[in-house]
Amino acid sequence: MFKLNNVVYKKILYIEQLEIPKNKVTSIVGESGSGKSTLLRLLNKLISCDKGEIYYNNLLIDNIDSVELRRKVVMLPQQPVVFPGNIKENLLIGLKFSGKPEVGDDKLTQVLEMVSLKKKLGDDTEKLSGGEKQRVALGRIILMKPEVYLLDEPSSALDDKTEEVVIEKIVKYIKSENKTLVMVTHSKKIALDYSDNIVEIDRGRVKNNG
Repeated sequence: MFKLNNVVYKKILYIEQLEIPKNKVTSIVGESGSGKSTLLRLLNKLISCDKGEIYYNNLLIDNIDSVELRRKVVMLPQQPVVFPGNIKENLLIGLKFSGKPEVGDDKLTQVLEMVSLKKKLGDDTEKLSGGEKQRVALGRIILMKPEVYLLDEPSSALDDKTEEVVIEKIVKYIKSENKTLVMVTHSKKIALDYSDNIVEIDRGRVKNNG
């Protein structure tokens, strides 16, 4: 699905060759500061490489309209944005931004269950904890149904037990929908348990891929 050839970004990434398969779960692991988050941002043109080529479905990413690409390849950053208002409004706003029709409360409640958030749709997001806000943002992009989910430490604010439950549900859902997941994770256990493919980044270079 993604192919990277001789990609250089500042003094952060130097990737000679990397392929990320379609309809699979790929985890990106490595030490802090190794370039994992930078790699994710390159995949949906939040930033552009200084040298090299990145392909998405065999199309050079530079030739794909950025807005169209980001509707297909949606990223959840490490510090996700939560908007003023209630949980329902926050879940629906992604559909609004991507030009997709709204869904009913039943569907929204299903998504809250998927991300293990035991809150009401009318609850104020400002009163949520960091982990709860993270799960609202995760629910928002699940509703958008992109082709690719780019998740940057999607469970970093969760305790180990909740992290395991949430990741298991998300991976199961994405596989059932034949979507692609690329996930930066700090947890080697999560990577080993749920990935089809693990990419290890070491000081900006691909150390292991498989």
